[in-house]
Amino acid sequence: MTSWNSSKNNLKTGSGVVRLALFTAGASLVAAPAFAQSSVTLYGVVDDAITYANNQKGHSNVYLRQGNLYASKFGFKGSEDLGGGTTAIFDVQAGFDPNTGAAASSGLIFNRQSFVGLQNQNYGTVTMGRQYTPYYQFVGPLASSQWLTGATGAHPGDIDGLDTTIRINNSVIYTTPVWYGLQASGMYAFGGIAGTTSKGQTISGALKYSAGPIALAAGYLKINNVGLTGTGFDSSSTASFGTSSLNTGYVSAKSVQHIAAAADYTVGDLMVGLTYSNVQYAPGNHSIFRDTAVFNTYAALATYRFTPGFDVAAGYSYTLASRANGITNAARYQQYSLKQAYHLSKRTTIYAVEAYQRASGETLGADGAGDIVMATPATGDSQNSTPSSTNAQFVGMLGLAVAF
Repeated sequence: MTSWNSSKNNLKTGSGVVRLALFTAGASLVAAPAFAQSSVTLYGVVDDAITYANNQKGHSNVYLRQGNLYASKFGFKGSEDLGGGTTAIFDVQAGFDPNTGAAASSGLIFNRQSFVGLQNQNYGTVTMGRQYTPYYQFVGPLASSQWLTGATGAHPGDIDGLDTTIRINNSVIYTTPVWYGLQASGMYAFGGIAGTTSKGQTISGALKYSAGPIALAAGYLKINNVGLTGTGFDSSSTASFGTSSLNTGYVSAKSVQHIAAAADYTVGDLMVGLTYSNVQYAPGNHSIFRDTAVFNTYAALATYRFTPGFDVAAGYSYTLASRANGITNAARYQQYSLKQAYHLSKRTTIYAVEAYQRASGETLGADGAGDIVMATPATGDSQNSTPSSTNAQFVGMLGLAVAF
């Protein structure tokens, strides 16, 4: 990280005339407030990996893929001490592809986050802008994406949004201080549609508790579709979500609701965790499906640090869809994920990740109701646009990540 800090400079001189001039000028400023302490930090990560997928729409592939262990990004964050325990803060963060130099999202400079706010040690933090949800920020760090990477460790297709596929525009978040290990956070994102408050809005809330070896979190997220025209999820809504072969038939939903809970327990160098999530796609007037679709995911993970420089992780998840919209043999997805990481320094890591996913049953295709297709796997969230053409998919990566 590179930082620039502003403060008063000490002036030293042997000239009595200069000292007198400084004293005279300074006397008129005795009543002025002292300059606040402030800082701006440049930070980021460059992450790239040689990737093998055994089946992407019917073909195997070897290619370079960025942002696997960590997302490739750069950002600026800063703070200014306003006194009385209050600090002004901001953070703007942009994703990019080191293989091409392209921005991660066309048309967005700071696509990952861009917010400004006030933080007080006694009263909490308020931020405004494009942000991650409390649902993700509290539950996500305890789930598989944090420990196994989202690329191969996110639950199939990141169906429950516990990786970074969901970001919210026009949002305000309040987060409390930590009280005896307990913390709460709530978010509201303005839909901005004249005459209605509900269209396009997003609501999220979460709680977390940490004490000794135990960490617990639970979160709620509801994303509303503007849905004024068309049959898809309107891009003018405050949020969007990851689309994969799991949910392609339900992207025209009136609203998408996420509920999740996670628990981690650490003993020495071993950590074990459990996660449960429930996702519901509710139909509306413009939806191309008729019954609420539900996805439940049950997951377990474990990590072990052999040395300060070498750690491994493993995870398993089981996702099942509900029987609805004419489907009687509902889709099932089982995923096995592994990670090995060797840290050359605090900033540089060599890693390998592997995942295998198997699907069974049926789901809706892109045409919605009536388009019943075989369920196909989308491993982690690295294969959302490239699912397997069969009921199984394997992905392996060997990569290097450097933080700054």
